[in-house]
Amino acid sequence: MQIAELNGLAVHYRDDGDPKGAPVVFANSLGTDLRLWDQVIALLPKGLRYITYDKRGHGLTQATPAPYSMGTLVRDAEMLLDHLEVRDALFVGLSIGGMIGQGLAVKRMDQVRALVISNSAAKIGTADMWQDRIDAVQANGIESLADPVMERWFAKSFRATPAIAAWRNMLIRQPVAGYAGCSAAIAGTDFYTPTSGLRLPVLGIAGSDDGSTPPDLVRETVDLVPGSRFELMRGVGHLPCVEDPQTYARILSDFIKETGHA
Repeated sequence: MQIAELNGLAVHYRDDGDPKGAPVVFANSLGTDLRLWDQVIALLPKGLRYITYDKRGHGLTQATPAPYSMGTLVRDAEMLLDHLEVRDALFVGLSIGGMIGQGLAVKRMDQVRALVISNSAAKIGTADMWQDRIDAVQANGIESLADPVMERWFAKSFRATPAIAAWRNMLIRQPVAGYAGCSAAIAGTDFYTPTSGLRLPVLGIAGSDDGSTPPDLVRETVDLVPGSRFELMRGVGHLPCVEDPQTYARILSDFIKETGHA
């Protein structure tokens, strides 16, 4: 188990692959931990360095009292990459992870040379919507939201498989402080202006059945960056790396090659 002590925060991460390879960093979604990426990383090119981590209040990373700001979550990622001496990474962020990636790419151009905005956007939802979710989890726990979250996360076909139980368990086992804190960070974020100033290779990935960040929302953000590319995955929801890791890995592998990151 790998733990980094970053300004008083104990952050759980994994540093796999070739330690001398070009770094690929993954940031996961609200309500999941770094295992989100396991199936995809197993299918990606050899010879690269693959870094995953549990964001603040998720997985095995310390949960501090809510609320959090997006600036805090970006700073956590920045400190982890400094700790690991990472520069010129290809950063893959899903949902809130995609927001963290946008913020980090704006703040630290030395750390991020290419960006994947997966099932994410410059702004997600409304402040009132997120406050309702925060109030619900603080009053009744995350399980009170679990069933509608599964409907937003996964296509109907995947929800009919036994695997859905594991992802539901992952969600409800996250600390309430972490879920509420990160929800507050999303609620307070509007990256349209800073993201529109990015000038680096950007790939957008969306799921046709995504109930959290519909394809048009993802495309709108990706289109802010000149020269960006957009991929729509059919028959999957908010976590396409779970539902169809083979296609997701192929899309990522192509982007790795296109950007000369291999």
